[in-house]
Amino acid sequence: MKKILALTLWFATLTATADEVDKRQILPLTEHQRNHVLTEMRDLLSGTQNILGAISREDMIAVAGEARSLGMGMVHKGEDHLQAVLPREFTQLGMSVHKSFDKIALDAESLKDLKHTLRQLTELMQKCNACHSSYQIRVKDEPADSGMRHSHHQH
Repeated sequence: MKKILALTLWFATLTATADEVDKRQILPLTEHQRNHVLTEMRDLLSGTQNILGAISREDMIAVAGEARSLGMGMVHKGEDHLQAVLPREFTQLGMSVHKSFDKIALDAESLKDLKHTLRQLTELMQKCNACHSSYQIRVKDEPADSGMRHSHHQH
């Protein structure tokens, strides 16, 4: 009976998931822009993992170092090309994440309070979740490469 119930719940979950429509706002980016944004997000994720590791070792110097590397210093001038194509709310949320990491770094150095840092990290990750539940990135169709068109004329 337990197996049947578990199987029924599994199918119900599967069906509910399949019926859900993704209502997140689409951000149409070029392949290059998409890679840039996703690479930064992966860096933020692995940096957050490093911070959690440092917290578990009670190494507040490492916490501060890791957090600082994810702060406003991580924002590069090369990202100007993204400002024009990303919604203002998206970029503001991103800047707010970088500023939060800077604050975590400062507090880790001055307060050296593990629980405080964990609370800050929890609040920061709410921003990550808010963004991921609001937006999805899709590669927009780019004009076909002119070199590709010429290849059809060669016989």
